[in-house]
Amino acid sequence: DLAVLNPEYVKELVQHHVGGYLKIAPEHTEQGPLSKMMKPGIGTYDRFKQMFDRFSKEAGKEQYLIPYFIAAHPGTSDYDMMHLAIWLKKNGFRADQVQTFYPSPMATATTMYYSGKNPLAKVARYTENVDIVKGEKRRRLHKAFLRYHDPNNWPLLREALKEMGRADLIGNSKQHLIPTYQPKGAEGEYKSARKKNSTVAGDSVKRSGQTAQNKNQHKRPQKGQVLTQHTGLPPRETGEKRPFGSKSKPKSKARG
Repeated sequence: DLAVLNPEYVKELVQHHVGGYLKIAPEHTEQGPLSKMMKPGIGTYDRFKQMFDRFSKEAGKEQYLIPYFIAAHPGTSDYDMMHLAIWLKKNGFRADQVQTFYPSPMATATTMYYSGKNPLAKVARYTENVDIVKGEKRRRLHKAFLRYHDPNNWPLLREALKEMGRADLIGNSKQHLIPTYQPKGAEGEYKSARKKNSTVAGDSVKRSGQTAQNKNQHKRPQKGQVLTQHTGLPPRETGEKRPFGSKSKPKSKARG
């Protein structure tokens, strides 16, 4: 990474352009996915963090790095995610919001996702096959490794670690990745973040507490609330939709 090669740049950045937190995206710790992203190894992040901490201390500032990581990127194996989870715990990171890879247009990773090949190298029948993370259960597993500290993920992680031959990571000491017990209230059920957008019959009504009848009733505006035709004001009686900023034509006076 170019920043690590220029300590003066990092010093200027840290001491004069960071407001307490600096977001940085190492993305992963393992070479499999990092090579597909054309990213440097996690050692580069470690060197940058050392410089960041040193220059922050010299400036008398208490500042922190916020690293971002991704799950289910093409080229990521289950073992890669396991090693990332171990690294996260060792370094005391507990991610609240994590990103799971989704293919997007015009991206190299999307080509890998659909073809299973690596377009960064010569593509032929004998070239390497890229490990593609598909299927709900496997994608959930990769995301669960990123959130190893969430009790709802522990049942899935226990099952996977046993199948991977790494049951030694299950235990109740600080050296273990996840515990053997399951706390009350954490049943390990997967709750989709998209559920709130579902349209199951009656489900949206239960969540919003509205019916078609009271939804159409105009609520009385609160004090200080300004209503427009986009935020609750009834349509004009004439049905006219006047463009924003246009002036109305003056009405002609009737001749007596």
